[in-house]
Amino acid sequence: MNGRARAPAAGTVLNALATGTGSAFAIDAYTSAEVTLSTDAAGVDGEIDDAPDADTRLIERCVELATERYGDGQGGSVRTESEVPMASGLKSSSAAANATVLATLDALGVADEVDRETACLLGVEAARDVGVTVTGAFDDASASMLGGVTVTDNTDDELLARDTVDWDVLVYTPPEQAFSADADVERCERIAPIADLVAELALDGRYGLAMTVNGFAFSAALDFPTAPAVEALPEVAGVSLSGTGPSVVAVGDRKALEGVQERWDNRRGTTWLTTTQSTGAQTR
Repeated sequence: MNGRARAPAAGTVLNALATGTGSAFAIDAYTSAEVTLSTDAAGVDGEIDDAPDADTRLIERCVELATERYGDGQGGSVRTESEVPMASGLKSSSAAANATVLATLDALGVADEVDRETACLLGVEAARDVGVTVTGAFDDASASMLGGVTVTDNTDDELLARDTVDWDVLVYTPPEQAFSADADVERCERIAPIADLVAELALDGRYGLAMTVNGFAFSAALDFPTAPAVEALPEVAGVSLSGTGPSVVAVGDRKALEGVQERWDNRRGTTWLTTTQSTGAQTR
């Protein structure tokens, strides 16, 4: 039994670490998963392309949960490959979990029978089980699985809003890595009043302003420089630290973003232009 799927990465509108409410938007860069199941296999073996020493517990747990719920507990193998750098704040874990869950459901022949939000929550459960997320990352996972921009209550795994956005997106990724599970939650909780304001803006559809306020607040809380965001303003519609960093994402008019890219290219790391994605994760 074989299955394949892919899920998009995402950028941040509101980091959920302060209050449990978060918001993210899908971008046109993908993680793909291929799953092979067998009733004779004992356990699940995971592999991440081009990263032989990477932690595979998340994708293995995704297969286990999906086969427990919708199969007969089959074992097998899962292999992922990604256009999204790991530990960069671009929701690579959520994309990998979503792609793996969908690929497993595809292998079981039930991908069309399980609604996408339910499938997304399987990946969120797996992420919590293996400890790769502090909040459960339902905001990131829902944007990746459903496409567009979502606002969620990660405490209750409730989808508060989903909207379609049509932006060009500029991503700057420094060479450093930052793992979500290592983030200083206590410092983030100190800026809860700002996070509440960002949530109000997002629920009002003012996503660009929301992400800019979020970016300055969480850059300070997580000790990342705000200079890239300052360099992007006022030309862009919104700019923010993505996730727990280190990537910074800006959205708006492509010509304006190209001008920002010229400035960001003088920094260490990489920059790339893409767009938002509205269709979410897909089997293929």
